[in-house]
Amino acid sequence: MTLTTGTDQTIDREVLLRIFETASRIRAFDDKAQALIGSAQAFFVHYPVRGHELISASVGTAIEPTDYMTATYRGIGDEIAKGVPLRELWAEMLGKATGTSKGRGGPMHIADPDHGLMLCTGIVGGGLPVSIGLALASQLQGDGRITICNFGDGATNIGAFHESLNMASVWSLPVVFVCQNNQYGEHTKFSDTQKTASVVDRAAAYAMKGIKVDGMDAAATYEAAREAVDHARRGDGPVLLECVTFRTLGHVLSDKNEYMDPDELSAQKANDPLPRFRAWLIEQGQADEATLADIEARVAAEVANAYEVANADPPADPALVTEDVYATPSADRSEPGEDATPSAQLTFRAAITQALDQAMTNDPRVFIMGEDVADSAGGGVFHLTEGLSTTHGEDRVRNTPIAEEGIIGAAIGSAIAGMRPVPEIMFMDFIGVCFDQLSNHAAKLRYMSGGRTPVPMTMRVNMVGGTPIGAQHSQSLEAILMHTPGLKVAFPSTPYDAKGLLMACIEDEDPCVFIESTSLMMKRSLVPTEPYTIPLGKAAIRRAGDDVTIISYGRLMYDVVKAAEELAGEGTSVEVIDLRSLSPLDTETVLTSVAKTRRALVVHEAVRTCGSAAEIATRIHEELHDQLLGPVRRLTSPDSSVPAAPGLVGAFYPSAAGVVAAVKEMTA
Repeated sequence: MTLTTGTDQTIDREVLLRIFETASRIRAFDDKAQALIGSAQAFFVHYPVRGHELISASVGTAIEPTDYMTATYRGIGDEIAKGVPLRELWAEMLGKATGTSKGRGGPMHIADPDHGLMLCTGIVGGGLPVSIGLALASQLQGDGRITICNFGDGATNIGAFHESLNMASVWSLPVVFVCQNNQYGEHTKFSDTQKTASVVDRAAAYAMKGIKVDGMDAAATYEAAREAVDHARRGDGPVLLECVTFRTLGHVLSDKNEYMDPDELSAQKANDPLPRFRAWLIEQGQADEATLADIEARVAAEVANAYEVANADPPADPALVTEDVYATPSADRSEPGEDATPSAQLTFRAAITQALDQAMTNDPRVFIMGEDVADSAGGGVFHLTEGLSTTHGEDRVRNTPIAEEGIIGAAIGSAIAGMRPVPEIMFMDFIGVCFDQLSNHAAKLRYMSGGRTPVPMTMRVNMVGGTPIGAQHSQSLEAILMHTPGLKVAFPSTPYDAKGLLMACIEDEDPCVFIESTSLMMKRSLVPTEPYTIPLGKAAIRRAGDDVTIISYGRLMYDVVKAAEELAGEGTSVEVIDLRSLSPLDTETVLTSVAKTRRALVVHEAVRTCGSAAEIATRIHEELHDQLLGPVRRLTSPDSSVPAAPGLVGAFYPSAAGVVAAVKEMTA
């Protein structure tokens, strides 16, 4: 039997019953969660989905099992509709080792890539940029998948919403943005936060198809979802689908809805969409009472049985609390020597370009995106990607809008879908604009998913030091990156290191940040012409010595080496260590050197307080305190914004003269 609707679409009886079954399963799970918390049998953070069930069930029924989906912290309905096993859901919510994420993600961060649920985020709107990357990966790979991006009406007021819809439109991506508009953003009414009457009114601004539907009407929602999915899958571009409902329970379970009008709330409770759908199915002759009662009893038993099994499962193992922060390290690889043949004298800039070219040639999953990176826009502000789009095409060297959050979110999404993106952020200062995506998503997804969602992306950032162009374009922010577990950080000083470290980052299974000092772009050294990698976390000894160890990286290595040569002429033997990688940090090489010299100076151009030198000095003191001839010293930039005037630069940055003076003071 099929049902002909008011829009002349037909819906098979089996589809309608599948929607009812899924919605009933969601309701049973939600009710069980509330009962467990209410009776103090379990404790976990729960965001009720009362009122959302038909949206999740209808959209989930309209897509294929292989399609991608992102969800929010109020995502239990979407997760069930996508097919995540109930036992694994319960186990994750209860903090069990058998959970979807081994208990590491918790209720807000359910992930199940086996069923296409790629992300569930606790950050409002945080899944929007990631969904762009998932859809971009599908477009590049030609796999026919579409991406469903679920979010609430509150997310439509943040920057990620604009950046994501704009990028999806510009690139005609196969993504359906599903706004589950329950008319409240946490505790604030929708009408109090935006002038437009509907979220879908915004679709026109992005030249995007928009559909608004009553999310409390299962048949209408399914039809709308099917229309949106078909549109995206045909390659006709993204769709903004607004499904309007009403959340009759609190933002979080402990919230009693005091901010809602009591008469409206009472009326909406009486208008519960699931019982109405049930009655409609009987009225339309799609099912009888016995059939629906049997479905309800069966799914309630499934939910209860899954809970009982999960509750008996072992808890997450405290001994494994730090597992899955990073990938399991691969076997050690030896880097080629600087005299490897064939080799050529390359500039720092040319070494980076060659690394990108060879990585893209050798691996079709590698692609570059960022502001002005294609040849049509000049090959990047610093010309580091010049020529690459001519060779590899503008699909793989992709200009983006000015949208740092969207760029990094898209990189994350494409990485978890099997690509190896290399996004560029023009200046290191701008990582603050995209830090949510970098720190809350790229760095944490492997851990929050129990190792199921690696993020093999390499973010390139330009560091303008030595020749600053102002306080907002010249900061050295590597300490923030080092402080973020899950990220790896490379900071090369030579062309040889630049190529080898960049290729290592691109091959790595974890998110990496590769920092490029723009003042080094014309430095030259011998660089092997064949592809090679330098293991991350392996420092280089630039100069051997016995009296003092100087530890540095990046641009200031040249000042340090110059100072060491001057000091050697005066009888002081200096050992110079170039860290090359800041995370992982090669503590072993540092400690071995300082154990020999018994003096250490750490030099960097970042500001002093909480800089990398503080961490390095602490590690040295923890291990070698009783062997040191004096405290570890730091030579850094002052705790100040970076000046713009050329005459102030010399007073701000460390210099070779400053290094010499510090060492003389230490050895006096």
